[in-house]
Amino acid sequence: MGEQPIFSTRAHVFQIDPTTKKNWVPTSKHAVTVSYFFDSTRNVYRIISLDGSKAIINSTITPNMTFTKTSQKFGQWADSRANTVYGLGFSSESHLVKFADKFVEFKEAARLAKEKSQEKTALSSTPSQESAPGELLSPVTPESINGTEDERATPDAPHVPEARGEPSQNALPFSHSSSSINKHWEAELAALKGNNAKLTAALLESTANVKQWKQQLAAYQEEAERLHKRVTELECVSGQTTVIKSQKTELNHTIEELELALRAKEEELERLKAEVESANVFQSQRESLTQKLKDSESRNQTLEAQLSDLEQRLESSQQEQEAFRKSLRSLLELLDSKIFELNELRDTLAKLLEGS
Repeated sequence: MGEQPIFSTRAHVFQIDPTTKKNWVPTSKHAVTVSYFFDSTRNVYRIISLDGSKAIINSTITPNMTFTKTSQKFGQWADSRANTVYGLGFSSESHLVKFADKFVEFKEAARLAKEKSQEKTALSSTPSQESAPGELLSPVTPESINGTEDERATPDAPHVPEARGEPSQNALPFSHSSSSINKHWEAELAALKGNNAKLTAALLESTANVKQWKQQLAAYQEEAERLHKRVTELECVSGQTTVIKSQKTELNHTIEELELALRAKEEELERLKAEVESANVFQSQRESLTQKLKDSESRNQTLEAQLSDLEQRLESSQQEQEAFRKSLRSLLELLDSKIFELNELRDTLAKLLEGS
């Protein structure tokens, strides 16, 4: 089956500063999905988180790892293979507790898987009696994990900022965020449409199988009734008692086999009914997501209208300011001319006073 997600949550992701080993460096601008994965082929558990197409966490859980809760909403663990310490900031304490419990659970499962693997390796590495003399197998040594004291040191947990509304003048980033939410819902809706198409195909196939099995069931019932009648007729026939008894025994065995087949078909019908119910649940989830997408689109249109209105207001304000500047320049020019005339009048008056 390959690698499958078994638990997911959302958190802000950090890594320890490789130089100081004390300060946290954020690796995601916002909360991202952090998931536990189980690889059935290698029998290992991993913690994986993607920011877009970039893997910001790819940590294999080992029995020596420890998840430490450093505050009510922050936890960390060291990964010596990646030579770093990962930190997660959650939105609530309950999310942190769930993630820590899953870490302990999968860590124990990894320990048991490792012990089983070591037992199989030890059994397969035991030399047989036909082995050549002097042939030795190298011992299996577990890897050293969670190594240095600097990695085990508990740095200060970073402060995860709370979400807050942006002012009206910052309408462009807010519109961009709305479009990203819209794309997220479209991706989820596309995935649900794909799942819905698969479930619809499986439902149609199951319905066809149900009809076929009902026909087979009716045929089995008719055959059973016919066999019962045949047994009754054979019992009424005189003579050849031994042959009749053997035929009766065979017919009874056939009836029992048909009854077992009938029970198996009934169980299959129950399973198909459960699949139909789950398909209905997926259909309701799809309709809910479609409605959410429509709401998101309407909010996006409203925000775009508000942004356009703000841009028009800004343009009109700039035009008013430009007109005001022009009027001020004309007033300054007029004032300069009046001052020049007053200076000339003063000089004239001064000359008159000196002449008198």
